[in-house]
Amino acid sequence: MSAPLVTVYITNYNYGHFIKQAINSVLQQTYSPIEILIIDDGSTDNSKEVINLYESLENITVIYQQNKGLNITNNIALRVSKGKYIVRLDADDYFTNDAIELMVEKLEQDENLGLVFPDYFYVDANGKIIGEHKRHDFDSEVSLFDQAAHGACTMIRSKFLRNLGGYNENFSCQDGYELWVKFISHYKVTNVSKPLFYYRQHGKNLTTNEKRLLRTRAAINKSIIKMQQKSIKALALIPVRGNMDGIAFEKINDKTLLEIKVEQAFMAESVLSTVVVAENPVIGSFLEENLGHVPNLTFVQRPEELSRFNVSLSETARYVLSQTRHAAQFEILSLLSVEFPFADEVNIDDAHNTLEVFGSDSLITVRPELSSFYQHHGNGMVSILQQDQVPKLERDALYRNTGAITVTRVNKFLETGQIINGLVGHAFIDQKAAFGIKTAFDLSMAKMMSTEEINL
Repeated sequence: MSAPLVTVYITNYNYGHFIKQAINSVLQQTYSPIEILIIDDGSTDNSKEVINLYESLENITVIYQQNKGLNITNNIALRVSKGKYIVRLDADDYFTNDAIELMVEKLEQDENLGLVFPDYFYVDANGKIIGEHKRHDFDSEVSLFDQAAHGACTMIRSKFLRNLGGYNENFSCQDGYELWVKFISHYKVTNVSKPLFYYRQHGKNLTTNEKRLLRTRAAINKSIIKMQQKSIKALALIPVRGNMDGIAFEKINDKTLLEIKVEQAFMAESVLSTVVVAENPVIGSFLEENLGHVPNLTFVQRPEELSRFNVSLSETARYVLSQTRHAAQFEILSLLSVEFPFADEVNIDDAHNTLEVFGSDSLITVRPELSSFYQHHGNGMVSILQQDQVPKLERDALYRNTGAITVTRVNKFLETGQIINGLVGHAFIDQKAAFGIKTAFDLSMAKMMSTEEINL
């Protein structure tokens, strides 16, 4: 039985300095047969001169086009491809010699497997290894699929990808997330627990534009929910502690933090109703006077004992549900903190959509924590989790719960009594959305950071 044909397509835009290494890494594979497509997206550097060196090779097809973007390019490759399996290689990255062989081997073992992806090395602009990204073992460790595979160097069964309609060309900025969400909904996915490509870090990667990338992910999640015809029914809960001199009544752009958060909740498509809960009835009067125009806004006065710092917010949430009319209509409870004025309605909707897309029981908004942490063991400082060493193990990566948005399914919350419960999912938020106001200095910084996006 002959080995299946694999299509490797190399996407290039102004990577003339790197593309030779990418092409050679495919030509030097231990596996054959391989069809190579080189797709240049309107480069203006010396890329064409380098590509011309390979154009005459029998298994190479070159396509020149003008700035069509990544997903259109992906679909062009899929249409042209003759391979049973297809894999993208970005022109600034390159494979290990056995990459194709090991990924094909995995796919050939299970005809229901649609996608396989490897671990990878981080390298600098000169190709020096600076780290290793090692994923969880999907065959034994993973039950929640909310960490997507890298978009490049992931091998896909072409037939399955065509069955799913290829790539969605509405999303010009994406890192493989849309493809991942499609696949986990329909087909099996797994990984090769070995680094099989070199991911170059040089400051021009797509993933460096964080906010644009996360907004695109939010749009992808929204489209998935719409396609699945799901209707999310969320109750937003905004807890306020203290009196009118508290942090909720500090102002940015002539609006209190409480007003900003209430209006963000109202603008979130998935929020049906919003409850502000506080022990001081004067806050209820403030809402009537300043936010009476906001539909489906309710004030609940909580008992003073529930507002103490040593009492969990779970107790407040349970009390609010007991006091809310038609509470049974809400499937999701979302706690929104007034201290995060830049965690807006897009972030709120995305937290709810992400919970649904991945089927988790609760969800926190997070930031990756890149700092190294140390403990003092009596004889000096000792690194926790060996963060200063390679490889970078996914299981040892740290994520900081921002506290901006916390989401739970109402039925699971009532069953467990805990807001964060069961399968805990996550939604990344950008650095600005994760900025919390705790001090007077934070407030002054927030005023400097303020833009028209929060002038609701």
